[in-house]
This record gives sequence, C-alpha cells and structure tokens, in this order.
Amino acid sequence: MGAAHSASEEVRELVGKTGFSSDQIEQLHRRFKQLSGDQPTIRKENFSSIPDLELNPIRAKIVRAFFDNRNLRRGPSGLAEEINFEDFLGIMSYFRPMDTGLDEEQVELCRREKLRFLFHMYDSDSDGRITLEEYRNVVEELLSGNPHIEKESARSIADGAMMEAASVCVGQMEPDQVYEGITFDDFLKIWQGIDIETKMHVRFLNMETMALCH
Repeated sequence: MGAAHSASEEVRELVGKTGFSSDQIEQLHRRFKQLSGDQPTIRKENFSSIPDLELNPIRAKIVRAFFDNRNLRRGPSGLAEEINFEDFLGIMSYFRPMDTGLDEEQVELCRREKLRFLFHMYDSDSDGRITLEEYRNVVEELLSGNPHIEKESARSIADGAMMEAASVCVGQMEPDQVYEGITFDDFLKIWQGIDIETKMHVRFLNMETMALCH
C-alpha cells in the first residue's frame, strides 16, 4: 500500500512538472524502459532503435538535445552521459502542445521556453549565439521534412529566412557594434508572430505527433 501510494504521489508530481497526463506518463515510462532495456538510465546510443526518429531531418540535433545540460537545467554547457526517466520526461515536455486553458502570460512563457530549447539545439557550442549560416541551415533542415515542399523551394525559403534574420539583427545594431551572430533575444524577434507548431512537428516513440511549440 505504501509503495503504491508513493508511486502515485511521484506520478502526480511529474504531472505537475511536465503537464503530461498520468496515462501519457505511463506510456512514456513503458517506452523509456524499452529504450533503456529496463535500465534506470538511457544513453545516446539507445535512440538508434527509434524508426520515426531515424527519418527525421534533424535527428542528431534532437538526440543531442536530450543530453544538453542547459535543457536538463544542470549547467550552462556540456552534455550528460546518461539521463533518467524524469530527465527524459522533462525533455519530452518541450514537444508537448500547450494546454488550451493557458492565459496569455502562460502561453508567452511556454512559447519562450520552447524557443529557448530550439535555440539550444542550434547553439551547439553553447556560446549564446547562432551564426546566420547556421540559422539558414536550421530552416532548410526543418523544411526538408515537409513532403509538400520541394528541395529547391526549401533552399529558397531558407535563403530568404537568413536575409530576414540578418535585417533583424544588423538593423538594431549601433554603428560601432560588430555583428557576432543571432542572440536569443534576436531569435525571439525573428520568430515573433510565427505559428511554429504547424512547421515543426516531431513524431517518435510511438506517441501522437508532438509539436515543438504552439
């Protein structure tokens, strides 16, 4: 009885932390155990057995994001060797669509956190900046997963996005400033007003399609 009560208490805590329902947590826990081979932690190589993720154009970046200390709130840089179920669930929560009952302030906070997660995926050296070329590649990689967009169109859209990002970043600089890359604040301005939920879906772990942001 005590063990069952403790387990249900733990699930309630995870529901509060991640926003997943208890059923979703149960489903993710089963998938975590499959990935880990019933071990308490998983490593990067465990993700090689996920077919849906294998086809994703940004697979390597997604897998790396699970072990990024910034996303795990363990530090400003570096990668963890392994993660436990709570870590795993915390990362998965970034891919969860937002609840419809959130107020405007909560929506903005959630969107900001999800965009920070995305920013970290492309700021691979943890210096707090993304170069324009890296940003261009971000857009092209994301679009390459859309079967309705041809390769040439994706490249053209990515070029346009890079030029737009440049105008946002360079346009607000002081005359004596040297351009060093896209900061997180720049990134927020670039993505302002864009409904990225329809553009950045990630499907894996035999779950429903989960979006990076609403």
